[in-house]
Amino acid sequence: MAEGDTILRTARRIERALGGQDLGIRASSGRGRAAGLERLDGSHLDRVEARGKHLLFHFDELVLHSHLGMSGSWQVVARGERWRKPAAAAWVVLNGERAKAVQFGGPTLRVLSAGQLRRDPVLARLGPDILAPDFEVSKATRALRASPAVELGDALLDQRAIAGIGNIFKSEACFAAEASPWSRVSELSEIDLREVLEAARHLMQESVVNGRPSTAVYRRAGQPCPACGTPISARGQGDANRRTYWCPHCQAAETRAK
Repeated sequence: MAEGDTILRTARRIERALGGQDLGIRASSGRGRAAGLERLDGSHLDRVEARGKHLLFHFDELVLHSHLGMSGSWQVVARGERWRKPAAAAWVVLNGERAKAVQFGGPTLRVLSAGQLRRDPVLARLGPDILAPDFEVSKATRALRASPAVELGDALLDQRAIAGIGNIFKSEACFAAEASPWSRVSELSEIDLREVLEAARHLMQESVVNGRPSTAVYRRAGQPCPACGTPISARGQGDANRRTYWCPHCQAAETRAK
């Protein structure tokens, strides 16, 4: 699933290519047409906002809401440039003066009014965006503490507490902060939680700039830990059984306590 760093990069890329223009909107599939995208045709794109893992395209009076889920993607291509996926797979095409943006797949593509956007139950429940300029670590730690019995790795994925962190940065932030993803939130100090969140924000900001995340443990099960050489471990965590990667030595709870 695309995490907050990917969504922010995508928002910036689309806004650079299409922002401030009147766009031709073409729904290229039944799903796109069912979303009522024809209402946006000819509208002026004011800005593109990343909100956690959600993309919001702000037009004159309406908002296009996109969520990519596990397999969706946006492509920005120059006019006449070959698409990297078949045209038949496109849900929507946003046509600008010199470029176009195309969404392929994903669970969410819909048009909302400004009022609907404010009242939307999914978007209204999102916690603070880890990459927002006004992100406050203290508010985020309070949100995490609302679920004291939840394990840290699972708590970081709760978009109602903090928006934008996914499986990659859950594992990488815990490793960078030398925190056990298996510790319950109630077992961690305020400093522990702050260090994990600050690590997540820093790593994700780096990924926004570099274009891809730098990983120390993610998808490296069995490989030596870059810090101590212990083989990296991995197993499912939480109700969704999302895979967590960690170093059993560097991130052991008793090691942290020392």
